[in-house]
Amino acid sequence: MPRGDGRLSHDLDPQRPGPQDACGVFGVWAPGEAVANLTYLGLYALQHRGQEAAGIAVSDGSGVVVYKDLGLVAQVFDEPTLASLRGHLAIGHARYSTTGGSTWENAQPTIRSTSAGTTIALAHNGNLVNTAELQREVVERGLVADGSTNDTSLVTMLLASRPDLSVEAAALEVLPQLRGAFSFVFMDESTLYAARDPHGVRPLVLGRLERGWVVASETAALDIVGASVVREVEPGELIAIDEDGLRSSRFAAPEPKGCLFEYVYIARPDATIAGRNVYAARVQIGRQLAKEHPVEADLVIPVPESGTPAAIGYAEESGITYGAGLMKNPYVGRTFIQPSQTLRQLGIRLKLNPLRENVRGKRLVVVDDSIVRGNTQRAIVRMLREAGALEVHVRISSPPVNWPCFYGIDFATRAELLANGLDNEGIRRSIGADTLGYVSLPGLIAATEQPKTRLCRACFDGEYPIELPAGNLIGKHVLEGVGRRVAGAPDAPEHTAAPLVAAPGGATVHRP
Repeated sequence: MPRGDGRLSHDLDPQRPGPQDACGVFGVWAPGEAVANLTYLGLYALQHRGQEAAGIAVSDGSGVVVYKDLGLVAQVFDEPTLASLRGHLAIGHARYSTTGGSTWENAQPTIRSTSAGTTIALAHNGNLVNTAELQREVVERGLVADGSTNDTSLVTMLLASRPDLSVEAAALEVLPQLRGAFSFVFMDESTLYAARDPHGVRPLVLGRLERGWVVASETAALDIVGASVVREVEPGELIAIDEDGLRSSRFAAPEPKGCLFEYVYIARPDATIAGRNVYAARVQIGRQLAKEHPVEADLVIPVPESGTPAAIGYAEESGITYGAGLMKNPYVGRTFIQPSQTLRQLGIRLKLNPLRENVRGKRLVVVDDSIVRGNTQRAIVRMLREAGALEVHVRISSPPVNWPCFYGIDFATRAELLANGLDNEGIRRSIGADTLGYVSLPGLIAATEQPKTRLCRACFDGEYPIELPAGNLIGKHVLEGVGRRVAGAPDAPEHTAAPLVAAPGGATVHRP
């Protein structure tokens, strides 16, 4: 029987997903506080960034314990479990897989003990592009893998392979070797660490509690645990927090290239990135859409929820009435059964249903965040016409997605991207809209209030700021092939749903 993994998919059909979110990470150092509970709340606020697996590592100063499993945060953890995770510092992770398949072994935090008895646990948001190169170093050092096939486990192994160095010193040696996007939170028995790649592709923020510190992927996670925002972790910066306070080191010169798609879709609307509120940016994108692609219509409706702020902006700028035209079922994706063929044939109807009284006889402007394969928009246009809409004008709050992301977002392959094979008119015909308009790349960039030079725009313009490896040594499942080619390793073990516990000193057991 298929296991209910609690995944929230962008589309109904799990075999044809849309853009999947980057992961969410959280870390807290707060003696005297219930750090596991704070981490749970932080991960809950970051659930939108990853729904495949969740995990928390805690330390009481004598040992590190990791509890993780596949599923949503609320499915993996309950009160008794959280009560058993006692300590003064913790890290947590909500995962969407970008390197390595969706298996228990690839759930995070990863954990590794050194020969000196120190235990390291690590959680990663982003994606490395020199994974195959790191795998070779792991093999050359004679390190034994733990059955996982993700880039995060490689980094953890490399950090733990330097027992003559402190974890902080090992990090300053390992981090400069990494290429790609990474926002790390990691820990040993006594110290919380956070690090961000030199380009700062993925967000990472630092917050202050009354009796401690917090780091998280988004400011919304700080809000939910009552932490005040201090600042962003800088690109190329390593932060360490322990009983002596907070200290900062530089392992690389900063070359900021924050992900532009965070403003479009990934981040929560109530988050702030690089000083810009995401909701305000999305409303401005909608206003820009109305300027660039005006149309005579009766009603502006969003595709909930990601299209809502831009639809509000479009309505404000155009003067067309804003209203609801599609109702979203909030429980789609949380089912404990796999969708049957019948449900797949029903398609998007299980997720969205038109408000017939609102759309009948109307000329509609339908605002959505992006078009990847076009399945969702095609189904929505058809539904609205069947509900009596006279015209359907689709407006998209991002430019055409022409290129895949290798820095932490799992888009479709380039061959599957609708905009890669069709021009604007071809896409319009494909989805069945009366008109189609995308916001321009300059318009999108202007809405972020960030300079173009400080943004990664690769999925829109193909300009990758971090050099990609030659050949096929890149991709979600690279280690599932490279590891065996390099080391002659056997296939990874079969999935087990048992959470992992690391005992004091770093020994690991499977919890029955």
